[in-house]
Amino acid sequence: MPAFPEAARKALADTQLRRNLAHATGTIRAKREAVVGEVAEWEELRLAGAAIKDNTLRRLDEHLLTLEASLQARGATVHWARDAAEACEIVARIAHGHGIDEVVKVKSMATQEIGLNEALAAHGVTAWETDLAELIVQLGDDLPSHILVPAIHRNRAEIREVFRRGMADAGRPAPPGLSDEPAELAAAARLHLREKFLRARMAVSGANFAVAESGTLVVVESEGNGRMCLTLPEVLVSVVGIEKVVPTFADLDVFLQLLPRSSTGERMNPYTSTWSGVTPGDGPQEMHVVLLDNGRTRALADEVGRQALRCIRCSACLNVCPVYERTGGHAYGSVYPGPIGAILNPLLKGVGVDEQTDSLPYASTLCGACFEACPVRIDIPEVLVHLRAKVVDAHREGVPKPEAVAMKSAAWLLSDARRLGLAERGLGVANRALTRFGRRVLPGGRRALGRLPWPGSLWTNARDLPAPPRESFRAWWRKGGRP
Repeated sequence: MPAFPEAARKALADTQLRRNLAHATGTIRAKREAVVGEVAEWEELRLAGAAIKDNTLRRLDEHLLTLEASLQARGATVHWARDAAEACEIVARIAHGHGIDEVVKVKSMATQEIGLNEALAAHGVTAWETDLAELIVQLGDDLPSHILVPAIHRNRAEIREVFRRGMADAGRPAPPGLSDEPAELAAAARLHLREKFLRARMAVSGANFAVAESGTLVVVESEGNGRMCLTLPEVLVSVVGIEKVVPTFADLDVFLQLLPRSSTGERMNPYTSTWSGVTPGDGPQEMHVVLLDNGRTRALADEVGRQALRCIRCSACLNVCPVYERTGGHAYGSVYPGPIGAILNPLLKGVGVDEQTDSLPYASTLCGACFEACPVRIDIPEVLVHLRAKVVDAHREGVPKPEAVAMKSAAWLLSDARRLGLAERGLGVANRALTRFGRRVLPGGRRALGRLPWPGSLWTNARDLPAPPRESFRAWWRKGGRP
């Protein structure tokens, strides 16, 4: 994937994409604000959610062992995966062990993070997404661009074309004369997916939460497709990030209030499914849980960045972010886009690994809207600044970048009064030149240049260059503070 600036430039040129994003995020924002405004103690809930997560992360090892023991006591098999390759290998081995070449999936960020669909395909196992938005992405040979609404970048007409082109190759074709009415599109998806639900012998899920004391996994959703996955197949495999654990059911209560209002703008989720082990004659008769690290312990070791592991994947930060609203999720090059993706990806992968990951902490205006919207009070701007420093530190060796050279030059200039005085005289000359040749007039009557030749164009491509002040503050002060 290209670095964020390059990918974002391409996304900004897509006016249809920007129109779709602005409409969708604006709608979700309005719904969220309305239902959050109904809760007088919303800030207390946020504080409670953050405290529960922080306390759990401090004793994560103990809670995970408790979860493992509880799951095993209820008949589940627990696997531990250090990285994506191990997790995918475990799931593929389970499928092969039962002679299965087709699985259905309930929407799971963890399985997208590890590239499970592609890994299973390499082992001869086909994975079918059953979440409606995920189905649209899969049939369109596309990538998710939103945590909660992966097909947010598509409008109804585009979805109709995806169904008409892709459904026949993946099973039941789209009905003849399919229109772009939401009810018809939903009905077509229902018929298409029903065949897969009834045929599949194995399902793969994620989990929104894992309750340690009872060994209970929890999935919240809006369509009911997840419940079909969790109850119909004979074998159920759940891939769960280790940060999803909460100690008790009482802790879960807080998050089931925070999550639906922050994500879909609903008072509660239409479907909340919980499962604990195996019940003879009812539901899946074999249950596996893959507890996934894949960089989470790296994030946990970062004293500033570990707060990102509080994330409950509500996507509230995406819907208020001015950068995400204009670029969409593909520009972030990850299953975790937006402000949370800008910190989570570098924390999971580490900085200094590749240019694309290192570019993400800069994909923000640091306006702070993400922190205000986050239901578990992740201070995303603080982590972004922290990660920017780590990115700079990771690149101190070798040939310095132009930005580093500019900063060092500025430090040399500003650290000496005589040098600063000479520079101020030069700014006076620049003022006269820009005032004479600057064609743009800024508010207040100040002249500005719209564009400089390279390398100045790297700065002025998206900014005006205003004329500097006619005289410096020190010169003005020496004259007695008179204009």
